[in-house]
Amino acid sequence: MVHKVIIPAAGIGTRLFPVTKEQPKEMLPIFSKTPQGDMIVKPVVQLVFEQLYDVGLHEFCFVVGRDKRSIEDHFTPDTDCIQTLEASGKDDQASDLENFYNKLDTSTILWVNQPKPKGFGNAVLMAQPFIQNESCLVHAGDSCIISKNMDYIKKLLDNFHQLNADAIFLVLETKDPQQYGIVEGDEIDLGIIKVKTVVEKPDKPKTNLAIMAMYVFRPVIFKALKSTKPGKNGEIQLTDAIQKLVDWNLNVYAVKLDDTYKHLDIGNPERYWEAIELSHKQFYKRQIL
Repeated sequence: MVHKVIIPAAGIGTRLFPVTKEQPKEMLPIFSKTPQGDMIVKPVVQLVFEQLYDVGLHEFCFVVGRDKRSIEDHFTPDTDCIQTLEASGKDDQASDLENFYNKLDTSTILWVNQPKPKGFGNAVLMAQPFIQNESCLVHAGDSCIISKNMDYIKKLLDNFHQLNADAIFLVLETKDPQQYGIVEGDEIDLGIIKVKTVVEKPDKPKTNLAIMAMYVFRPVIFKALKSTKPGKNGEIQLTDAIQKLVDWNLNVYAVKLDDTYKHLDIGNPERYWEAIELSHKQFYKRQIL
């Protein structure tokens, strides 16, 4: 069983400057809704946490940068804030915040600091003392999937166990594959790909299957990361470590989601705008268009 989660949230977010100059990109807001169905805005990283919590994952390691203290502050319960909302007659917002705090109170949360931006792979490696010799789920703190039934995490976990995978992750077809890690492999079953190669942001992508930065790993991933040298931008890429697992003839799979699933990604201004539109549609239409 998978119990522990790593949420890397240490990127500088330079493509979103100047708004991310003083605040983490993971704290940028997108639309959500209260338990009563009213519109609300939440930081992306909170939505990620709540989705993971709701499928039964309650042990978290957040890897943050030296200027990311606002994430830790946001994840620290503040009962005075709830009382202020209630006194102002904003009961729905107070209820939603109280629900978030209850989830925090019933979770184990560890904070790890990545002093310098050494890459997504390095952030995952820094969480090894928390994971120990267990399998884990890795979920980027600045992106998530939305759909009608919101079952993508369970789909990933179920296939991890059924396929006896050493690594498994989500992929979606994309129009701009140069912006993502790209997968090439053989479809061995409907929506299940046995991975042959993974390349981080290739100049000439061989496919349009983009990695969605949501993975499940056995602890062998840490061995791969330790032997991975810096790649693109001088950073340790998780994609390169996954390729090592493939080269070691381990079981590496991708789960391809269909077009009823939409990716909320705030990596640059254009994608952030799309994420806002998609989350807005989900709130108003109760479906993804």
